[in-house]
Amino acid sequence: MKLRTALAALAVLGVAPALAQQGDGTDIAYPVSVFKPNKLLPTSDKLAQISAPEGFTVEPFAAGLGNVRILAVADDGTIYASRREEGDVIMLRDADGDGKADKAPVVVATRPQTHGIAIHEGRLYIATVKEIFVGDILDDGTIGELEMIVGDLPDAGQHPNRVLEFGPDGMIYYSSGSTCNACNESNAENAAMLRMTPDGASRTIFASGLRNTIGYDWHPETGELWGLDHGIDFLGDDVQPEELNRLEQGKQYGWPHVHGEGDFNPQSTPVGGITKQQWRDQSEPMVIGYTAHAAPMQFRFYTGSGFPAEYQGDAFATMRGSWNRNPASGYEIVHIAFENGEPTAIEPFVTGFLTDDGTTHIARPVGLAVAADGALLMADDANGVIYRIAYDGEDTAAEPAAAAPSDAMEQQAAEGVGVPLALEREETATEGEVTVSSPTIEAGASIPEKHSDYADGVSPALAWNMIDGAASYAIIMEDPDAAPITPFVHWVAWNIPASVFDLPEGLQEQPRLVAPEGMMQGRNSAGTNGYFGPKPPVGDPVHHYHFQILALDKLLDLPATADRDDLLAAMEGHVLAKGELVGLYQQSVEPPK
Repeated sequence: MKLRTALAALAVLGVAPALAQQGDGTDIAYPVSVFKPNKLLPTSDKLAQISAPEGFTVEPFAAGLGNVRILAVADDGTIYASRREEGDVIMLRDADGDGKADKAPVVVATRPQTHGIAIHEGRLYIATVKEIFVGDILDDGTIGELEMIVGDLPDAGQHPNRVLEFGPDGMIYYSSGSTCNACNESNAENAAMLRMTPDGASRTIFASGLRNTIGYDWHPETGELWGLDHGIDFLGDDVQPEELNRLEQGKQYGWPHVHGEGDFNPQSTPVGGITKQQWRDQSEPMVIGYTAHAAPMQFRFYTGSGFPAEYQGDAFATMRGSWNRNPASGYEIVHIAFENGEPTAIEPFVTGFLTDDGTTHIARPVGLAVAADGALLMADDANGVIYRIAYDGEDTAAEPAAAAPSDAMEQQAAEGVGVPLALEREETATEGEVTVSSPTIEAGASIPEKHSDYADGVSPALAWNMIDGAASYAIIMEDPDAAPITPFVHWVAWNIPASVFDLPEGLQEQPRLVAPEGMMQGRNSAGTNGYFGPKPPVGDPVHHYHFQILALDKLLDLPATADRDDLLAAMEGHVLAKGELVGLYQQSVEPPK
């Protein structure tokens, strides 16, 4: 009866329920290539075929390094490189400045599945599939004892090569690739960019809908974050393009249902009855694309002093190379031109690693870094070579760039922080009252552990009284005792049907629900859709959690990417009644990592 009444209410308001898109009759045949150029050794005749713009030279810096992947350069010029298959980090130096490593690499850290590395305030950070480790950089360049600061990152599937970078705001930005080619992830932290404190104690989802963004960096003038995302496979030789995205907090970038400038992926179906058109409407299109399947890896804005001034503020990226395209793409370094903070073109910069008319290769570029002398360093994980790209032409050299400003990232992080609770804001002004209750939470009493994110993380059952004239109900759950995000938003939901006055325990954590039909769940402070249980720091005083229910005189037209402030703005002037249930939670026992 409730479902029938809800559907009738939708019909009266002229809103058709979005139903699941099964059996849509799609029938598309793609020509799919699986083509892997054969690997050859980088002999002198093959090296002679490497090409770069006039005035640039490309020479081996070090060889025999194995599966060398991600590069990082310390302030003193020491070079660190991760090796995925060896499970370690090596150190290289060029003290005499001859453009060659002085001696054989030194292993300075070992952890299984080591991949991403970053340097921050004299410490080396290492990302494995599910952990982040950190160790002090000692005077001789070696690394002190490693400490695990995060141990519960999402497990991997198709894209296990996690990476991390420090933003200009001093926070860790960690890219967690998708577990699949194109699917609805069960863990919201996959296919996402995570943001966390340097100690790993607190993290949120910064951006989502990113299939596998291994390369990203901050523009040295604007401080904005840019990243190259890997396109979906098996859609044909020229689909989809590799995407350059401006990454911003709370934004969604299309994967797995939409790609490029808004093209649909015919293989996928959003959950909860969200249509692909709705998914596209709430996703950010790419800013600029590049050849499909080229496989972008590390990405760096040029901030050194060795290249001509025209390259300052531009970016470079490695393209590891395709396997799902014929002819092959990638196997190169590309130059990304920027003008006034916006990308204008992506073009080949160093080529020739793909040889014999594209049937063989001598390198698969992965790591990329700006050396202390301004040269670019590129790591090849196929033949274990680090190449040095230097400029010795006559053009005026660039001045070293200042560190990227932190304003852009700090402003995004500050949005919605330091504001009153929802029921105290002007947007919710009303004389009407809602009485809220729960079978498991008594007013002013402790919230059972099963509702916390330390345990099951299931939403509690809630009930409220019927409000005359209500067309829908909304939920905003907030914690005013949290820091630094105050109040921390744990749950944002709207369009709960007017005929529904209670919710069962353990609702699905997804943007749109089919039970209750049409209930929408927006973005909480953790960056996920749906209920996020209490998770105060261990040892904190008791936190207060406000389950706020609002009765509205209309249904709201909001995308699933909406947050609390979007919801409040949409409901202003339409609140008939409001009320809350306040529960308490404190965590005294340190959970295992």
